[in-house]
Amino acid sequence: MFFDIIVVGGGHAGCEASHATSKMGFKTALITSNIKNIADMPCNPSIGGTAKGIIVRDIDALGGLMGIIADKSHIQIKMLNNGKGPAVRSLRAQADKVTYPKNMLKALKSTENLKIIEGMVEDIIIENNKVKGIKLENEKIINCNALILTTGTYLKSKILIGDSSKFEGPHGERRSNFLSDKLKQLGFDIIRLKTGTPQRLDRKTIDFSKLKEETGDDTYWAFNCENEFFYDKNKQEKCYLVYTNETTHKIINENLAKSAMYGGYAEGIGPRYCPSIEDKIVRFKDKERHQLFLEPESVYYDDIYLQGFSTSMPKDVQEKMVHSLKGLENAKILKYAYAIEYDAINPLQLKPSLETKIIENLFTAGQINGTSGYEEAAGQGIIAGINAGRKLQNKEPLILKRNESYIGVLIDDLVTKGTKEPYRMLTSRAEFRLLLRHDNADLRLRKYGYEVGLINEEKYHKLKEKEKNIDKLLNELKEEKITKKNITQNILNKINKDDNFNTSISLYDFLKRPEINMELLLNENIIEKKYTNEIYQQVEILIKYEGYIKKELKEVEKLLKLESKKIPKDIDYDKISNLASEAKQKLKEIRPLTLAQAARISGVNPSDLSILAIYLKKEYGKDEL
Repeated sequence: MFFDIIVVGGGHAGCEASHATSKMGFKTALITSNIKNIADMPCNPSIGGTAKGIIVRDIDALGGLMGIIADKSHIQIKMLNNGKGPAVRSLRAQADKVTYPKNMLKALKSTENLKIIEGMVEDIIIENNKVKGIKLENEKIINCNALILTTGTYLKSKILIGDSSKFEGPHGERRSNFLSDKLKQLGFDIIRLKTGTPQRLDRKTIDFSKLKEETGDDTYWAFNCENEFFYDKNKQEKCYLVYTNETTHKIINENLAKSAMYGGYAEGIGPRYCPSIEDKIVRFKDKERHQLFLEPESVYYDDIYLQGFSTSMPKDVQEKMVHSLKGLENAKILKYAYAIEYDAINPLQLKPSLETKIIENLFTAGQINGTSGYEEAAGQGIIAGINAGRKLQNKEPLILKRNESYIGVLIDDLVTKGTKEPYRMLTSRAEFRLLLRHDNADLRLRKYGYEVGLINEEKYHKLKEKEKNIDKLLNELKEEKITKKNITQNILNKINKDDNFNTSISLYDFLKRPEINMELLLNENIIEKKYTNEIYQQVEILIKYEGYIKKELKEVEKLLKLESKKIPKDIDYDKISNLASEAKQKLKEIRPLTLAQAARISGVNPSDLSILAIYLKKEYGKDEL
């Protein structure tokens, strides 16, 4: 049996990778140990979140599935940080754990060129340092030209609850016992990571009257860039807010030694930015309480997810911890919290295309690369799929820059800085976050989706129309004036009382005033309503934040100048005199493609960068600089 591309693993990375390669016209096999676990959500019942929601928008703009499937599957949705600036706004949806996988499987089954195969991959077939196929545990061999590993947390996974452990994956599924050993034999640096999940509680045993309701927004939102809505905003499920207390903290502190992590039973390194509750208590001793959320997992069953209460404490201690919380005094635990350890590869062994440096045509995506989260996995999955396809097409890979996408920031951080703990995307990691907003994902990335074959003509035409209308409205606002004659009393009431407003200014400049917004001007008929709300929103952001955007664009110019300075693949760093030993070691290990990437490597100082630039100019001429 032969396929152009094989994708191993049916999680969020595997779904996006296999969908991308199939849409690009490649005969693709998606191999999963259990078809029922396609797009499974073993941890939190949500898609999106701070920064993560923008990754989902980026995936949709490129032509991926996660956004549209989330839109069709959620039971609550809200815009986080909506009262703050546009750079930090991000969607978060409570996804139905039954509906989401069902809709994803349906989408994959209807994708041409894609075949889903159940099986456990035990070996990779390599010839002349190039991928040739895989071998299943039943000895069946499937050949291919490119392979994408998206194995999630299943490589030698180990479940930890207190001092007890089980050698299995999430939900008690079989783990992959041999694949990480094979990768190690091939020369990969295997690292051990850990993540965890909290308890699931029986809805019927919770006293919600003691808890604060958290409802969805009274506004329609969508991850998909076409703004298609598939829900009734008035029929959203409720979440609830609860806090830890002094009793909770006392129980945890008295039983720390029983925790898998603090008792010395855990080997893997856990996530810094999504720690267990015992880790929070130890690290933040000055905090009197920690915020937790009760989130429904599905409308089809009664499991409630206790967000923020991840732990590896023994079951009897978990009972006490849960019952110490307000409203949960009699809560029944349906599924206990646990930690899970698993193998991953050192992401410094990856190219920015997500092809491995060690084996040609072998790509990896998701938690095998050291990340944490459904969205981070899916973002890598679509890029790995695109680039596996482009490699077979003998085309240059799609490498998103840090000023173009959160996915670009994520991948660049992984392959340039590496990680020793599960990597989670944060807005603070993106230095150009005002350019990487929720609202402009299609303007940033849709052209790439069209170029690689994931976006059709109709969607691309809509993008071009949107770009044209934004430019038209901007020009109209620059030309149209507002004077004392056409200003309304309602607008005058908004203006500073000391401002007599005797001058005539453009609507463009008038909108720069903090007290004036597009909605007000439209409602007062100062501006004619002839474009979509999306166009007006986009233009208002461009006007209000013009100074900040220009400042970031200047920084982008500097970045792109360094990005254009390519470093030859065959460069011998040992021949460069005066490079610091740490810089030389890091440059040899990571082998950056550009001076910009070299500048982001920890241990490469500005003086090292100058020495490298001078060497490149001397040895390779101006073209390299």
